[in-house]
Parts: sequence; structure tokens; C-alpha cells
Amino acid sequence: MTTKVKKLKALLGFHGTSDTDLTQQLVNVYKGLKGNSNFPSTPVDLETFKSGIDMFTVLVTDAADGGKKAIAAKNKQREVLIKQVTLHGHYVEAASNVDPAIFTTSGFLAAPTERVAPQPLPLASIEWIDRGPVAGSVAVKVKGLPKAINYDLQYAVVATPGTMPTSWTTFTLPGSKKVTGFQSDPRRELRISGSCIGPFGSHQLERPNDVHLRLN
Repeated sequence: MTTKVKKLKALLGFHGTSDTDLTQQLVNVYKGLKGNSNFPSTPVDLETFKSGIDMFTVLVTDAADGGKKAIAAKNKQREVLIKQVTLHGHYVEAASNVDPAIFTTSGFLAAPTERVAPQPLPLASIEWIDRGPVAGSVAVKVKGLPKAINYDLQYAVVATPGTMPTSWTTFTLPGSKKVTGFQSDPRRELRISGSCIGPFGSHQLERPNDVHLRLN
């Protein structure tokens, strides 16, 4: 039986990387490829690549004061370097000949070869809450979470002040942007909690926060 050899992939996709981390990775790649006999024909001349890194370092410093022109220049050079390092990455993948020892000398990090299990969403929270326009109504805005599909609000009337409710009513919001009101007895104290449901089997979280609101 033939064993399938897994291809080595460079960890690319730097668009969400901070300027500091990107610069460090660029320097690592330059140092790894410079004079490396395993990679004699890089797609971008390495001294040109190094000059671009040096320019980017200066532009990052210039952009720190918030000037629009400086930020635009920094972002433009950032895109140039991301394209260049991506070309280097694909070249390294091919030239390494699926040999991890050779690949490691390039300065690139290897992308995970195993499927990463979905991670649970962080705790949901309520961004703000207020009395609604009608007596006994409540307006709630949940804080948006990336990858959340919908949000569950749980509310209950407090029968005796200072005690926890014994039963909760669930109210599902289709998203975080819409502010929704619901009715309760305006003479009673209301207790509200939030949770969210995300993808990957609709993972539901615990109640992360608990809000007291007296409606009268």
C-alpha cells in the first residue's frame, strides 16, 4: 500500500497580521533564504526584498503619528511585500520537495496539515439595555461576535426581590444589529441573561452575564 505524502504548505495569508509581526516574518524569510543553497532561484531578488523590508520599517514608524499620506504609503508597501513573500512561499513549497528539514531552513512557518477542530465562541454579552417605549417592554442590544449565527436572550420575572428566578423564557435574536423589545409585567423586577449560538453544531454557551432591571 502506497503511503500518501502530505505536501508542505507555507503559512501565508498575512493580511490580518500586525505590522510588527509581519516585519518579523519578512526578516525571518530573508535570513532563511539568503545564501541558502536549497533555494538558489528565488522569484524576487533577495536584496530587493530586503530593501523593501527596510522601507516598510521606516514607513511604519512614519505612520505612527496617524498622518493619512504616511499610512497610505505604509499600506501600499505592505501589499507589495505580502505579494513578494507569497511568491517566495510558493517557491519554497515546490523547492523543498516535501522535505520538512529543507523547508524549515527557509524561514517560513509550515501551515498545519491536520484539520483544526472548530473553537467555541467567546462568551456573549449584552452591549446595552434600557426600558422600551411601552410600559413593561425592554430594549436590548447584544454585542456582536464573529461567526455567531444568532443570540439567545433569557429573561425571567423575579418573584421575590433578591432571589434568583426558577424559570427562564428564551428569546432568540437573528443577529446583533437589531434591537428587540419584549413585554413583561411593569410592576415586577426583570432579570436578563444572554448567550449565543454559533456554527459547527450550534455550540451554545453558558449564560455569561446577568442584568437586573426594574421596569416601574
